Amino acid sequence: MSKKLSKPTIALHWLTGLTFIGIFVLGKVFESMERSPEKFELLGIHKSLGVILLVIATTRLIWRFKEGAIESVAPMPRLQEIAAKSIHHLLLLGTLLMPTSGIMMSIGGGRGIDVFGWVLYDKGDKIEWLGSLGSNLHGIGATVLMVAVALHVLGAIKHQVIDKDGTISRMLGR
Repeated sequence: MSKKLSKPTIALHWLTGLTFIGIFVLGKVFESMERSPEKFELLGIHKSLGVILLVIATTRLIWRFKEGAIESVAPMPRLQEIAAKSIHHLLLLGTLLMPTSGIMMSIGGGRGIDVFGWVLYDKGDKIEWLGSLGSNLHGIGATVLMVAVALHVLGAIKHQVIDKDGTISRMLGR
């Protein structure tokens, strides 16, 4: 069996994953709403959490470099190993790209960046290409990442239930 995961590795995994899923759900909720003060309040929460996610994901990436890649619990066929590593890399990249593309959309739209009212970047001129690029990355990224999250969860369940190798137990600190 591979080594036990550190508490920071486990905490950063769950904090990143649950924050990302929460932000995604919030985005889907306000996306379907009519223009209203409630919609803009949810959008503000979405954006604030996105900036926080960028900090968490950056911390997680730095920690990952420090600790090294997480070893598989059990040996896997080569194709499955490639798929698992690809999904993990896509998730790491996505948790950095999604908030970055959201920030690009805000700055490109001439809007500021704040975290629950704490201004990080004040409003400026519109930068059309930046807003457009951010919007495209954000839209495509959300879809790709939710598929990756689903595959990640399904893979973890497969390891725990079918392979019975304790993958989820290990990520729960057991």
